[in-house]
Amino acid sequence: MKNANNLTSNVIDVGQVLKIPTFSGTNPPSVFTYTVKSGDSLYNIARRYETTVDEIIKLNKLSTINLSIGQKLLVPETDESVTRLPSYINYRVQKGDSLWSIAKKYNTTVNDILKDNNLNSSALSIGQNLKIRTTGAVAVEECYGEEFISQDVITYTVKKGDSLWKIANQFDTSVQNIKNKNNLTTNNLSIGQVLKI
Repeated sequence: MKNANNLTSNVIDVGQVLKIPTFSGTNPPSVFTYTVKSGDSLYNIARRYETTVDEIIKLNKLSTINLSIGQKLLVPETDESVTRLPSYINYRVQKGDSLWSIAKKYNTTVNDILKDNNLNSSALSIGQNLKIRTTGAVAVEECYGEEFISQDVITYTVKKGDSLWKIANQFDTSVQNIKNKNNLTTNNLSIGQVLKI
């Protein structure tokens, strides 16, 4: 392990990520496991992780390009087991905003905002929360197919007409995740209530 991680002593830090040498198993160290989400396609997964559709098909022995939400895929790693995922900020729509003006302000594209927020149109509402891709990236290290997910938490203030289902759908999460994160025992919400998403 010291050789694999370039360690000079036996001291390790809490939270330190280590490469664990393995001599058995079917999941080679040059791949990581990706869980398919709503809106994913082989093309956008391949583009995001700098590989090809053919490579993913071959690695997973796929007979079709159709994907199912929650399906696990092996994806080739790049940059010696470090995968770079986009970094996001939360943006609340202001009066006069348009997707074009927001994209220009944050040096991104209208298409990225539409895709990242699962939007079908460019219509915006004042107070609407958007995930905006930033120029930075988060490095996520995978250990031989074991998923490591870095979770960001934002706060959301409940507005008139909100429901847990509507909020979960808006932020691409589940009602149960929101209830767990906020220790909620019912689906009832109050206007002005602050939720961790």
